[in-house]
Amino acid sequence: MADSVDLRCAAVLFDLDGVLVDSAACVEKSWRDWSLEHGLDPERVLAVAHGRRTAETIPDVAPHLNVAEEVAALAAIESVTTEGVFEVPGARELLASLPLNAWAIVTSGVRSVATLRIRHANLPMPLVLVCADEIARGKPDPEGYLTAARRLGVDPAMCVVVEDTPPGLEAARAGCMRSIGVSGTYASSALSMANHVVSRLGELRITRAGCWPPLRITIGRD
Repeated sequence: MADSVDLRCAAVLFDLDGVLVDSAACVEKSWRDWSLEHGLDPERVLAVAHGRRTAETIPDVAPHLNVAEEVAALAAIESVTTEGVFEVPGARELLASLPLNAWAIVTSGVRSVATLRIRHANLPMPLVLVCADEIARGKPDPEGYLTAARRLGVDPAMCVVVEDTPPGLEAARAGCMRSIGVSGTYASSALSMANHVVSRLGELRITRAGCWPPLRITIGRD
């Protein structure tokens, strides 16, 4: 067993799906149904969909379709669907232990979908929630994470991002933020751009440090 690792930071920026909420079954069903409806290979679509905004996935897999119409259609379904959506074990307690001004959620989902999943999983609603329909460029662009840091009033270099996909981790690196990859959606080997990788959220312990920077993240197995 490896020794634990300690990180100090002023804020933690979490991805939602695959980190705090297990929505893999819901997301994959939506994309599979959509792919088959349009005569596309679901496996090819899913290979590029995880961790990215729908608005940037559709042009890659179906450039002949109207992006705005397809984004709206998928969002309409996902914003009322909770089947296959679950809290990641330990997520609620972890978030509840943090000051509201020291964490945020940055998601590739639109606000209506994100808020539904947060409420369905009974997670605390963040003070700062940055959604796909509120930024111009999605992951791997750092805009979402930089927006969250700015809204929290924290230097990006003092933030740690917790992500489960390569696009999200690339966004953190592009924003000059440290990152922790959570394997599951992708194997650990696909998250090599992260500063640290854990197999599950429960390997993280976040406590108040009582000095600056105010948070201490301990990474290690139970």
